[in-house]
Amino acid sequence: MQAVIIELPNPDSAMALAGAQESNLKTLSQQTGAKLLLRGQELNISGTEAQVNRARQMISLLKDFWHEGRPISDVDILAVSQALNTHQEDEWKALQDDVIVRTRRGESIRARTFRQRQYIKAIRQHAITFGIGPAGTGKTFLAALLAVKALLDNEYERLILTRPAVEAGEKLGFLPGDLQQKVNPYLRPLYDALYELIEPDRITSLMERGVIEVAPLAYMRGRTLNNAFVILDEAQNTTPAQMKMMLTRIGMKSRMVVTGDLTQTDLLPNQPSGLAIARKILEPVEGISFCYLAKGDIVRHPLVEKIIDAYERYETVN
Repeated sequence: MQAVIIELPNPDSAMALAGAQESNLKTLSQQTGAKLLLRGQELNISGTEAQVNRARQMISLLKDFWHEGRPISDVDILAVSQALNTHQEDEWKALQDDVIVRTRRGESIRARTFRQRQYIKAIRQHAITFGIGPAGTGKTFLAALLAVKALLDNEYERLILTRPAVEAGEKLGFLPGDLQQKVNPYLRPLYDALYELIEPDRITSLMERGVIEVAPLAYMRGRTLNNAFVILDEAQNTTPAQMKMMLTRIGMKSRMVVTGDLTQTDLLPNQPSGLAIARKILEPVEGISFCYLAKGDIVRHPLVEKIIDAYERYETVN
């Protein structure tokens, strides 16, 4: 048995490393087999030589978080464990150095996992990128952050956010209010990223001027979207005809990101998903990138991954 002590620089770093109710220490223990005990700013690690060494390596790779007092999640710990397992420590460090944007509050937003970083790279390098994966993996949020940053940097003249309003059958007339008020409930996830980077009053001004446009997919027909960053969200709920229509709207100097989760289709029974058909047809096409996010990329509440696992087990049996 071996034991080592790591002296943390201040109470904030100790709290960040330990997590709420020392949940991070429990996860680190599960990942390494070592026993971790925090006393004030002293972290005691005990176990076999291999267990202790792995715990020290993981804590070292997480230093950028706890040294600054930044919260550490299970996703971060599991990503570090994956980095060690696959000898990608340098890739992990590069991931920490790659700040996507800074929020209007001055906070840095980075990719949290390797697949998220590959997704971000693909969006930066391709005219059309498909982001496919389960809820909570950051598909829409990351795309919207990159879109807003590109708009603020004057790389594009417009930002267009759209999704199929399947829940309303694309028939929004029965909802109260004007078009914007009708579609807002269906585009709420896209607004979250806007509010991270732009003051609410300015968002209203940009929308009134048409610089930011938020609309249901049905309103895209017949248009050519030039010099625009376009995001099609919830693409699993498009029909093949809608998907073809949307992809052929892309104009000169434009970029498009299509996001969706093929396990959560709300279409009528026996109605094929436009996203599934597009994947079959377009994966070999040069200039189009398909990125697949997975349960390990979920950055919401830890229960989200467990819920997805439980449903997958149920659907496999039934």
